Amino acid sequence: MSQVRPAGRRLLLISNSTLHGSGYLDHAEAEIRDFFAEPPPVLFVPYALFDRDAYAEQARGRFEKMGLRLDAIHRASDPRRAVLEAKALFVGGGNTFRLLKTLQELSLLEPVRRRVLEGMAYIGSSAGSVIAAPTIRTTNDMPIVQPSSFEALGLVSFQINAHYLDPDPSSTHIGETREERIRQFHEENATPVVGLREGTMLRIEGDTVRLLGAAPARIFRRGQDPLEVPPGTLLEKVVAA
Repeated sequence: MSQVRPAGRRLLLISNSTLHGSGYLDHAEAEIRDFFAEPPPVLFVPYALFDRDAYAEQARGRFEKMGLRLDAIHRASDPRRAVLEAKALFVGGGNTFRLLKTLQELSLLEPVRRRVLEGMAYIGSSAGSVIAAPTIRTTNDMPIVQPSSFEALGLVSFQINAHYLDPDPSSTHIGETREERIRQFHEENATPVVGLREGTMLRIEGDTVRLLGAAPARIFRRGQDPLEVPPGTLLEKVVAA
């Protein structure tokens, strides 16, 4: 995998596409609009869901309401060329294993990685945010398909756990909490993990990583207590591998 070279990066990594009480991408609209100073056509990657056509139509309609044109990569005759020519990419959520497997099969990981490091704008939501990390080992999804490896785009140096959930003290469920599962990850791996709660996102410009949204994030580092960071915090130092 290419080493992360942060200088040209522009990413908006959203924890979830739908927040309770609002519609698809409503909670992220202001940040998406602000992310594009001059709105380019956006190439949408719907591979995380089974019905790609329906997913693409949902995304296209929502982006049109924001004044953004969106084309779907699965309708392109040459997906690799579509990535190489794209000015902006939106990778939607769904099943992370299916998303990664499809990108591998279409040989799209390296072109996406290269274009983002060259300055192509990247928006991810849920699974689309998780694959920006070095691997998908901290996703929440069931492995409904088997990718050739867990290595992902490596656009950031830390792992992402989207939809991070805190333990519910009123619950009678005695299974592993999300925090316990991330601690298990750190029994075998040293990479820091950012737990993105619902309604939060990371905006990355060059080497700057800023937490945005309505809730704190939880940062996990091997051998250390988890760290709570409020919205607006610059994270690049606390997530340094």
